[in-house]
Amino acid sequence: MKDSKLRGVCVGAGYFAQFQYQAWNRIPEVKIVANVNRSIEKARQVAEKYDIPNSYPLHEIENLILTEKPDFIDIITPPETHKEICEIALRNNVSVICQKPVAPTLSECTEIAEMIKGSSARFMVHENWRWQPWYREIKSILESGVIGQPNHLSFQCRLGDGWGEDAYLARQPFFREYPRLFIYETGVHFLDTFRYLFGEVDSIYAKIAKRNPVIKGEDCALLIAQFENGVTTVLDANRYNESKSENPRYTFGTLRLDASKGHLELMNDGSLEIKLLGQVPYRHSYSPSTDGFAGDCVYQLQKHFVEGMISGNPFESELSDYLRSIILVEEAYESAKLSQVINSRSSKAHI
Repeated sequence: MKDSKLRGVCVGAGYFAQFQYQAWNRIPEVKIVANVNRSIEKARQVAEKYDIPNSYPLHEIENLILTEKPDFIDIITPPETHKEICEIALRNNVSVICQKPVAPTLSECTEIAEMIKGSSARFMVHENWRWQPWYREIKSILESGVIGQPNHLSFQCRLGDGWGEDAYLARQPFFREYPRLFIYETGVHFLDTFRYLFGEVDSIYAKIAKRNPVIKGEDCALLIAQFENGVTTVLDANRYNESKSENPRYTFGTLRLDASKGHLELMNDGSLEIKLLGQVPYRHSYSPSTDGFAGDCVYQLQKHFVEGMISGNPFESELSDYLRSIILVEEAYESAKLSQVINSRSSKAHI
């Protein structure tokens, strides 16, 4: 009898891949039939840990597709490798879930979007930030009207993983060589999540700086966005200085959202507090997960991907939509370079 589970292949075995392998093992509709890595030895070590039957070196990925006949490929490699892997998968009509950054440049991302049009396969960007439980809950609170119409959000982020001579070496050493770091790798998460909460951006302003001299790109950013509905957002962030949080990679910082009837705050522990105008603040009742990564957002995203694959319903992060977030990244760098506000073209982008 044919196995009814979706057959998946994971490409990559670096630091962040562990969260994706763990999440696939918790989704009963999926069987990971093989994994791939530049180092076949590392691929086999990961395969043994997560009970994956077969491992392949990266250069054999097309042979893997013919042999394993996967329904989808999960790409968890650095962005400069994505375009080639996507081309192989899409040419063979194998669906793709691809980590962000999707590719090093907007033009390469657009080329991948064109590849999708010529394939019967589906494509979803692994943009897990908006799946963090506090953002799903904030979206629900906004839709309920409890705090009224939102007007301003500020987020303060201090990751503390980028100071010292050995910055990033323990987890993601390639960060040290990125010519563009914070906005390209981390800021895009926030821009996409703010779009999830408030819609499309009208204009953007950015200032960037480098705190640690041992890296190439910026590790500090101030991003101010004006949304088409009038909401403003401020991201005040750097990867150099530390927060007081026991786990600085849980919520990644604190948030205040002002609205017409009051405001809400996100704390470092994932709790939400609401204060209506003229009233005593109260703790909003919900239970964010402490499993996996950042509130178990990787699992929630991958579960959404599987549900979409089975039902045929659209993914939240189709590349045709996610290009808008990528355009905002480019506009932020343009703003920082010119030291001026950029009127965004992201709302008009839909490929």
